[in-house]
Amino acid sequence: MLLLVGHAYADEPEPKNPEEVKVPTVIDCRYDHHDEGEVSEAFPSDDVFRPLMADPKQPQFFAIWQQSRARADNSSFSLGSVAIGENFGFYTNRKGCNGWQVGLLTGVFAQFDLDETNAALINTDFNVGVPLSWRSGNWSARLRYYHQSSHLGDEFLGSHPEIKPSSFILEEAEGILSYDYRWLRFYGGAAVLVHREPSTIDRTRVQWGFEARAPSMRTRILEPFLNRLIVTPVLSGDFKSHEELSWIINTNVLGGFEWSRTGSRRHFRIMVTYFHGHNPYGPFYNQKIESIGVGAYFTF
Repeated sequence: MLLLVGHAYADEPEPKNPEEVKVPTVIDCRYDHHDEGEVSEAFPSDDVFRPLMADPKQPQFFAIWQQSRARADNSSFSLGSVAIGENFGFYTNRKGCNGWQVGLLTGVFAQFDLDETNAALINTDFNVGVPLSWRSGNWSARLRYYHQSSHLGDEFLGSHPEIKPSSFILEEAEGILSYDYRWLRFYGGAAVLVHREPSTIDRTRVQWGFEARAPSMRTRILEPFLNRLIVTPVLSGDFKSHEELSWIINTNVLGGFEWSRTGSRRHFRIMVTYFHGHNPYGPFYNQKIESIGVGAYFTF
């Protein structure tokens, strides 16, 4: 229905609302490319590297319901997974969208057992680090160093006395190289653990993936409450392979629709999710799971 409504308005020759003509063009270097104008400024509102849409540990805002299955005993359970986080730019130097930027990343990732009446907290990961991003034309890259500490929920520990509280701390250096080709994006990179507790965890991993963004379309399905809306079908897959896990591939695939508004850098997505591999959160990295769900994602 969204596609049909979007197409119905995609070719409208003239805006009927005079206010639409006055909307300024906003360039967001995460999604747009241009090479005009030199900028050196503090606290930029965008970035020269687009965040990895399907990376489970990408600092962002989301809320996901998932039906999961533990592959060891084939038991199923419902999860609520939420995240609060963002990359905050401190300084950028660029010509158009080509240049570099340094910032601060923070992220909180929490999982809740929805089969419990009080939706017991299972685990929370706290991330903080420094990302350095770069772009030249269709090529972009991100280097980042970040710290993660994980904490199990008290209610979860109370109902699982066999699990003993222990430190789970990671500090990782990561590099990702990305290439945009028309409506496709491909990326790949590697990471090494500089510090880890427990110290027996192997250090290295590799990561790769893709993003596909179909042409955006105008839609007025939510007018008059929200005008100047644009909808974009999106599909993304992220793949990680850890030395600690014998290089078995963890797969996370997202697909759905992204809404944005003319003159704004904010994006809202409704996505169907599928995960197959080892649990990406907290000290459960040895747990093999398979999940399917639906979630809301917010980009600022």
